[in-house]
Amino acid sequence: MTCYLRRILYLWAGALAVALLVIVPLEQWVRAFGVLTVLGCVALAWVLSGRRAVQQRGVANIKDLPAGVFRQPVVLVCGDGLDGLFGVVSVEQMALRVTQQGCYVRVSSLDQLPAVTDAILALRPDWGAQLNVMFCVNPGEHSDSAVLAGQVRAFSHQLALTRKRGLALPLLLVSYLQTARGEEPWFNWANDQADVRVRDAGACVSLREWQQHGADSSIQAARMQASVQLSSVVSWLHDAVLPHSASSLATICAVKFVPALPNAVKGNLWQQWLRSRVALADNRPLVADAILPFPDPLFSLLPRGQLRAPAQRASIAALWLFAVTAVAALASSAWQNTLLVRQVSDDMRRYAAIPQPTQREQREFIWREDAMTVLRQDAQRLDTYYRHGAPLAYGLGLYRGEPLRAPLQAVLAAHVDPAPAAAPVRVANTVRLNGLSLFATGSAQLKPGSTKVLINALVDIKAQPGWLIVIAGHTDATGDAHKNLQLSRARAAAVHTWMQQMSGIPDSCFAVQGFGASQPITTNDTEAGRAANRRVDIRLVPEAGACALSNAGPDRQPPVASRDI
Repeated sequence: MTCYLRRILYLWAGALAVALLVIVPLEQWVRAFGVLTVLGCVALAWVLSGRRAVQQRGVANIKDLPAGVFRQPVVLVCGDGLDGLFGVVSVEQMALRVTQQGCYVRVSSLDQLPAVTDAILALRPDWGAQLNVMFCVNPGEHSDSAVLAGQVRAFSHQLALTRKRGLALPLLLVSYLQTARGEEPWFNWANDQADVRVRDAGACVSLREWQQHGADSSIQAARMQASVQLSSVVSWLHDAVLPHSASSLATICAVKFVPALPNAVKGNLWQQWLRSRVALADNRPLVADAILPFPDPLFSLLPRGQLRAPAQRASIAALWLFAVTAVAALASSAWQNTLLVRQVSDDMRRYAAIPQPTQREQREFIWREDAMTVLRQDAQRLDTYYRHGAPLAYGLGLYRGEPLRAPLQAVLAAHVDPAPAAAPVRVANTVRLNGLSLFATGSAQLKPGSTKVLINALVDIKAQPGWLIVIAGHTDATGDAHKNLQLSRARAAAVHTWMQQMSGIPDSCFAVQGFGASQPITTNDTEAGRAANRRVDIRLVPEAGACALSNAGPDRQPPVASRDI
């Protein structure tokens, strides 16, 4: 895959990650941190992909590489006989040979096979299906069978690593053997078959047909001798090479007899094989300067790898990334909808569990009103989703809040405030304290100058002993609703603490509530309206005996009629 396609995939993955962070409900700082992390990872991957492309181009100094429209086989040649095929070059330098049938690239050492493959694909991304590997094993160049076995195993390992990149890499196992007659045709057979084919002058015949179609008896005798030598070479390959390779290492095996073999050594494995089998010694002189032929006639046997184009593979990877992101987003939406249904259902069950209060059950009245306040907030939330559409965290076709609107509206419509006391008729006394006169902005700590205001309110309260004192905190609509709810509760608790300490009224006579911005007395669109809504209301429940003074004690706490959501 090219650097360009990799970078597009990195950008696509980053965009999907950011979209997932937007969909999943998170704290603002967590979402911001996640977006910055994703952007950093994409930038890092962008830089590293560029460096990798530069390194791949610099691993192999491949010059005169054919154009990208070249569609002949491209063979990576490694193993023995490289000097005879490409000439004598340094190990660091890459050599290239282009023939009418294909292109050969020299791989000087086996561990360079994956790197050279990456370098070629970086320069020619569309050549993945054209790449093949040719591994040369010449018995005349080895004198130690253990060393040869180690070389074959090392090649098998490097080929496996290269194929893990998604490449087919068909293999051609070639063995060059020095003979007295000189060059013979190419002999080849499949690794899993015993039928040897002969390719001579463009024709492909069986070994028996090739032996029988000699022009005269001398040629037939020479071909018979070549067949015997070929049988020995095939036996040697099956005994000394193929057992040390992977089971599916070779796709095509080929043997070529040549008059001279470069880098041949005395006492080589082939001479050892002949001595052990026929007790004959090969005393022919070794030729250091020799040119080996390329196996062009065998290219028709190499299968074309079924490899997807880089753009197609990048598209598949992009689709997989999208599928994983979509599944994660749908799972998050399903879970958030489950929580929404559970919360609203629990609020309705909580309200239904509170019995209708009588005139003397003032605390149940407060609890019921608090539960009704929560239901109104739920109804407003669902109504907003109905009018403006559900947020992404609840959307994606999984929104389940709409079936709850009708039951919730029915509960709100059926709610009836408790009837007032028949006799004696009394009016609840409400003392309204301005929030600015008691607290600083955003604070729940009483100002030093608020004592006078609280004393005046305490005088009105002590005038009605034994009544239940309900202290309710309110805020304007500015800022976060959850924080406003907590602030209103804290301010009401501060007023309660001061009054209880200064008056000696038992804690059982107080009820503390926090409503946030849910019960404004005027509009929040003006500064004056917001100032009026920031208040603390002290209401006396008009029923004598609602507060039992005998139950006072240091450990009694006022009932809390509020809910933080």
